[in-house]
Amino acid sequence: MFSRSFVASICGGVLIAAASLALISCHNGLYYAYKFPANTFAGRPVPPSKLANRVMVSYTTGISGGLQMLDGLRDLRMRIDNLVLSYPVAGYSANNPTRIFNFPEQITGFVFSASDGTVIQIDYGKETGSGIAASFSKSADVAIPPGFKHFYGANPDTGQLVVIDKAAGRTVALNIPNVYKVFVNQGDTVVLAMVRNSNTLYRLVNLNVDPANPQSAIPGAIDCQPQILPQWCAVPVIDNNPTTFDRPVGAYFSLDGSTAYILNCGPECGGATAGLTVIPQAPLNIYNNGDDAAAPLAPGGSEFVPVPGGVTTALADGTTLYLAGQAYETDPSNASVSYFAGHLSTMDLASNTITHQYDIADGYHNKLLFADDNTLWIGGTGCNNGRQFHAGQNYNCLTRFDLGAKTASIVPNVVPGSVPVPFPNANQDPYYYGDLTGLCWVENLHKVYTAYGGQVHAFNTADGSEIDNQYITIGATALDVAYMDATTNEAN
Repeated sequence: MFSRSFVASICGGVLIAAASLALISCHNGLYYAYKFPANTFAGRPVPPSKLANRVMVSYTTGISGGLQMLDGLRDLRMRIDNLVLSYPVAGYSANNPTRIFNFPEQITGFVFSASDGTVIQIDYGKETGSGIAASFSKSADVAIPPGFKHFYGANPDTGQLVVIDKAAGRTVALNIPNVYKVFVNQGDTVVLAMVRNSNTLYRLVNLNVDPANPQSAIPGAIDCQPQILPQWCAVPVIDNNPTTFDRPVGAYFSLDGSTAYILNCGPECGGATAGLTVIPQAPLNIYNNGDDAAAPLAPGGSEFVPVPGGVTTALADGTTLYLAGQAYETDPSNASVSYFAGHLSTMDLASNTITHQYDIADGYHNKLLFADDNTLWIGGTGCNNGRQFHAGQNYNCLTRFDLGAKTASIVPNVVPGSVPVPFPNANQDPYYYGDLTGLCWVENLHKVYTAYGGQVHAFNTADGSEIDNQYITIGATALDVAYMDATTNEAN
């Protein structure tokens, strides 16, 4: 017979072995949960966090700010076992990181801070800040092309369009009073600037100076810098058609690189007619710097397409251009009162003809994004003073548009007075999240992430329902979001 102590020893050993196996099993489960394939997509490095679907959030506490990564697959801000409680981007700090420029194809990003005007580079492979790439004024609008050879900033405080030329190792500031918007195409060959409350559009010209054969400043240019041996000029884009521009606020460049679509805000910005100015990119090229660089566009070189629904942002799928904006509409109950109303318009790219118009959320629209389940997502700001609000309808700032059914729905699904938002923000309004300042598509996972009213909210693309955000909220004001592991730069 076995002694009682021997039996106890055997039982104890069995329990310890069982516990060890359980721990090993849990460890292996975690290991495989965060394990990367041997061959990563496009040869991208395995990040230190071991997260494969990272959503980066920029945030501010009011006195400091930073960047935090979320697990976009599991909708978590921490690791499954809680041994890692958060995933900050190391080496980054700025009080007000308002905008993320996301370049997942280049495994990098840039974050602009409105508190100090800095643009800091983020290394997606190392998940760290890589230093200041550019500096502008605090209120600047910034444009960054994928090649990162130039950084452009429209500084309304100083009335200057600043070009940081990395290739030449110099910074040039062109004087354009009230300049406040700048846009660059994917090839970094067309740079356009807009002036507040004006119908004038400017383009940049690079004189490509040869020291042995210097070129004089372009006649008709508003400014050329440096004054001695000028290299860059700001030139007005002139057309013989007097209705070419009407409060231009943006530009969208065609997928094939042939056409620039200038977005004219019209009545929404104090002008007369909202519409698109369609211009070939060739005459706008920065290296088109001959004596006729400031001459009017050739007859027939541009076309103005009125957009009755308004236009402040645009996005194309190859055959259709989607345009979001606002237009005045009369209050059905009071003909003497009009409010701005949000619209999505579609234009056939083959004929430059507006084909349809759909009602969407009100507000100033500045976000358009394709996502899973054949959907288009539209975001904006200042949505609580338009048609929807005064009609007692859902007046939130995000719209899900079903490209197949051609139907629009405002999300979250809210009925003012009876059905509140599912996860309230701290804004004292149970029916309104607030401004939508960030939007990204988490590819193939059927969801979009947002910075919505200062907090992170995620939505299912299949039906627009909101994902419980208790584990993705951050203890600060969320300003922007970006999907770091997208296959394309178009995921934001």
